[in-house]
Amino acid sequence: MWNIAIVDDDASERLVLKGFIEDAGHKVVAEGADGGTAIEICRQKMPDVVILDVKMPGMDGIEAAAEIGRSYPTACVLLTASGGEETVRRAAEAGVMAYLVKPIRREELLPAVEMAVSRFVEYKFLRKENIELKAAINARKRVEKAKGLLMEKEGLSENEAFSRLRKISMDRRKSMADIAEVIIMAFEKP
Repeated sequence: MWNIAIVDDDASERLVLKGFIEDAGHKVVAEGADGGTAIEICRQKMPDVVILDVKMPGMDGIEAAAEIGRSYPTACVLLTASGGEETVRRAAEAGVMAYLVKPIRREELLPAVEMAVSRFVEYKFLRKENIELKAAINARKRVEKAKGLLMEKEGLSENEAFSRLRKISMDRRKSMADIAEVIIMAFEKP
């Protein structure tokens, strides 16, 4: 069961969508009529999915989806009355996970929601993996720099410099990257 928010300025459209969602066994945790409300709903309720209409007063659904992606990452499904090329491009740039053209049919909505959730889970995994890989690369760069400084300043071979880093790391129960940072700071003091 997913917790879903519906944001559409048309109350009758929200009612229809809510019926589709609840009939499928999911829960509508919040409703709204504009983009600003969509952002606030994501901040407060943290739904699994937010369904957004494109055309709403104030901030449109695409702008709201972009802000939600930056501030409160949530799977977004976009609803629109027309599937124009510009709208599709903007939706993709905003990180929308699924897109439906009105009128929405029950047999279209739930697969779109499922696809959005699936794509969002994959996105979160890839983003986490990317962050971890960048951290590992940066740690490796710091270790290499510290090793180079030990070789230059202490006259050690590459193996000796690496062994020293590893020994200090083990003795102090700190990561090699943390030890490397201390060595870099010590040798690069003016």
